[in-house]
Amino acid sequence: MSTAKGKGGRGTPATVAAAKAGVEFTLHAYEVDPNAESYGEAAADALGVPHDRLFKTLLAEVDGNLTVGVVPVSSTLDLKALAAAAGGKKARMADARDAERATGYVVGGISPLGQRRRLPTVVDESVSGLATVYVSAGRRGLQIELVPADLVRLTGARVALIARG
Repeated sequence: MSTAKGKGGRGTPATVAAAKAGVEFTLHAYEVDPNAESYGEAAADALGVPHDRLFKTLLAEVDGNLTVGVVPVSSTLDLKALAAAAGGKKARMADARDAERATGYVVGGISPLGQRRRLPTVVDESVSGLATVYVSAGRRGLQIELVPADLVRLTGARVALIARG
């Protein structure tokens, strides 16, 4: 674990974006289980973090436009709720290759921060009750912990109820 603030230069696009914005964050590295069914749950378990504090970054197409949904790994993304929160009518999960192309990250390591191009983003409202949250730092085996307000500000996200379960 290392705490970083304002460190530029090396790192993933996510950590560089957070540092450039002057956001305080802590990086948490962990061993990746190549056989894990869920990258997020495996990360939470490896770090000893409750599943409702580690958020996964999912991409969906809302009325044909890529949109980011950020929800706790303890829940699933409610596509209808995401569509409504994004001002659309219909949503479906995006193709993994499209998600990787648009974000610049690989599946299992997609961060809501520092994406190749800024996409509309919705973070589940459960984030509001937490002191800090964990999201991918831009590669498998690395999570970034930051306060929810910074996550929302850096991604330009809307906060809405988009998680189910």
